Amino acid sequence: MIDWKRATRPLATAVLCTAMAASLQGCFTMAVGGAVMGTLAATDRRTLGAQTEDQEIELKGEARAANLVGGAGHVNVTSYNRRVLLTGEVRDDAMKQEVERQIASIQGVQSIVNELSVMGTTSFTSRSNDTLITGKVKAAFVDTKDLYANSIKVVTERGVVYLMGRVTQREAQLAANVASGVSGVQKVVKIFEYISEGDLQQLRQTPDNKGQK
Repeated sequence: MIDWKRATRPLATAVLCTAMAASLQGCFTMAVGGAVMGTLAATDRRTLGAQTEDQEIELKGEARAANLVGGAGHVNVTSYNRRVLLTGEVRDDAMKQEVERQIASIQGVQSIVNELSVMGTTSFTSRSNDTLITGKVKAAFVDTKDLYANSIKVVTERGVVYLMGRVTQREAQLAANVASGVSGVQKVVKIFEYISEGDLQQLRQTPDNKGQK
């Protein structure tokens, strides 16, 4: 049986190292091998169809938001199981609502959590620090028993950590506690889709998740 926590540990380390490099070099691109991506897809609690749709939603959403906001702010679009989280900064409330309306019209989007702030755009240093925090939180998840890092998506904005994923109430509380203990984290916001312990057992028994313990 494959130990997924051990298998994903090198990835978490790579994420953290990449985040640290990004804060120094301004490079946010990380190349991940096909074998690693295959492992991640196999341990994701979304269906492959949902994973593909989430990628499409994020690409379309980022493009629409960029066209709408321009230089008046920045918007991050994160989709998990077709539920979209909007983070970043915009010029005013009218722009905040228009961004939400535009993203909501994308095919496949089921709901939106609008966490956009009406304020000036954050600095490069602030965003680099957010990237570093995200890497540290993911690494902490890998090192925590009964948590599977690839089951939880981490988004950080101005030190606020947003957690998305399909988890049990027990996993959600554990993840929030671990994230809140990471240096630099100002606040943790849970945006989870909750499943029962019975649902979790069924997911572990499916062909794509038999390696999870």
